[in-house]
Amino acid sequence: MILIGQYDSPFVRRVAVALRLYGMAYEHRPWSVFSDAAEVARFNPLKRVPTLVLDDGEVLIESGAILDHLDEVAGPEHALIARQGAERRRALKLCALSTGFADKAVSLVYERVLHKERSDLWVERCTGQIGAVLDVLEADRAAAPGPWWFGERINHADIAAACALRFVGEAHPQVFDRSRWPALAAHSDACEAMAEFQAVVQPFSVSA
Repeated sequence: MILIGQYDSPFVRRVAVALRLYGMAYEHRPWSVFSDAAEVARFNPLKRVPTLVLDDGEVLIESGAILDHLDEVAGPEHALIARQGAERRRALKLCALSTGFADKAVSLVYERVLHKERSDLWVERCTGQIGAVLDVLEADRAAAPGPWWFGERINHADIAAACALRFVGEAHPQVFDRSRWPALAAHSDACEAMAEFQAVVQPFSVSA
């Protein structure tokens, strides 16, 4: 398999972490959606990452869809999410919240580096949405009794949150106040201490 995209993307990184946790071999193409847009477009006309090229040449796009395929390959006993029921729905909701606030953080980056005139209204809206989601995730994570969100085993929700938190912390350090969200800060630290996370780190840069 070939994973396309840079590891400073929280969406690419969550896929890379899952691949490593599953023990699935892959090649990495650290292409930028800006400077390597033509290369990305050969596989994904949206010029977005992550894009995963399977061994048979099939191309998967969007991190959630990619992970759904990887879960199927791993099998229900090894998948990093419940197969069905309330636990699965809750995990998917947590993933959606995490990827949602990561998307807002990406929007803030674009606002800062691509627009000549900054929209204070847009910045305030995105920042407020990020903070509101972090409040919800903080309460939920603080109430989780085990080392991970769903007990003793790491889950896609854990990974999505950690990847999004690192991105926000690096791209917008003034937005993620670790003292305001201590459970999330501790969660991030626990994930980042794992070898699977440390193997797929790329410092955030707006120049890529």
